[in-house]
Amino acid sequence: MPITLTINDRPIEAVAGQTILEAARANGIVIPTLCYHPALPIVGSCRLCIVEVEGARTPQAACGLVAREGMIVRTETPALARDRRTILELLLANYRDAEYTAADRDDTEFEHWVKLYGAQCPPGSTPRPQRKVNSDPNPFVWVDMNKCILCTRCVRACADVQGRFVWRPNGRGARTDIVAGLETTMLEARCESCGACAAFCPTGALDNKMSVDAGKPDKKVTTTCAYCGVGCQFDLNVKGNRIIRVTSTPNAPVNGMRLCVKGRYGYDFAHHPDRLKRPRVRKYLLETPNSKHQIPKSSLQSEWVEVDWDTAFDITARKLREARDTFGPDSVGVLTSAKCLNEENYLMNKFARQVIGTNNIDHCARL
Repeated sequence: MPITLTINDRPIEAVAGQTILEAARANGIVIPTLCYHPALPIVGSCRLCIVEVEGARTPQAACGLVAREGMIVRTETPALARDRRTILELLLANYRDAEYTAADRDDTEFEHWVKLYGAQCPPGSTPRPQRKVNSDPNPFVWVDMNKCILCTRCVRACADVQGRFVWRPNGRGARTDIVAGLETTMLEARCESCGACAAFCPTGALDNKMSVDAGKPDKKVTTTCAYCGVGCQFDLNVKGNRIIRVTSTPNAPVNGMRLCVKGRYGYDFAHHPDRLKRPRVRKYLLETPNSKHQIPKSSLQSEWVEVDWDTAFDITARKLREARDTFGPDSVGVLTSAKCLNEENYLMNKFARQVIGTNNIDHCARL
């Protein structure tokens, strides 16, 4: 049942159970956040999303405050701006950006809000990194805990999205930091290198190692992963006609922000020098297109030549038909791919059983 409330002097309809933050965002009203992400459990630790609620003595965290009928809320006032600037400056006191990856991306979420509210590094704080940059040997995830603000998004992403429980808060109070396992490396803590922690990190403390020093993309192209039949979508970051990074898109209908290690980091095959870009056939098949004789021994060493797709399909269909008609349908075996969509594998099943007439069909997926 919908409820009505007022946000910034504007009547808003919200769904029962929605938080103030969710209702505001659904109506195009921006409330700053750092620890919050719609795909993660709410913790309300950063307090950057505080709003003024009429009748409340103190500002309230919008991410955890359930909207109620008749509420009057203000999301941006001079007092709130001052409080948010103070929060950001407290976070800046322990934030150290060595700018190793600054040229690879636009402003992070944290940098965006720091600039928007004019937060300044407190006097006397040193900008020098206090921890080792690129501190973990993981081949895919860049770790620079100098930029960690303890939002715990990486902890929740690893536990609640991926179910690996690699990251955890360590210590108490001002001595708290985020560590992998029992202060081990990520791989020793059972990391699958899915990159979820880097995808959710709002500061760049966790980043994609393959993209460091690659620069900023010229464009982003939304595509579907080619590795399995699930159909995960993501954005390819392209620079100079080369893929330099994969970023999650929360609008992906199948996977949201989730990706496996192959989907997020296995894109280098697209530019491999050995990748075939056009079909090839043995030269003798072009020289004797209608021959049904046995394959000559020398043909096994016959050179490969590039052809168009129609020629390749014609030769494939002809040789399959010859094998079926000469030696019977069970002389043909069909192997499908785990990289195909479920619908494509269904068609291969129909092709094997109804076109060729054999039950000799298998697949390469062994999950």
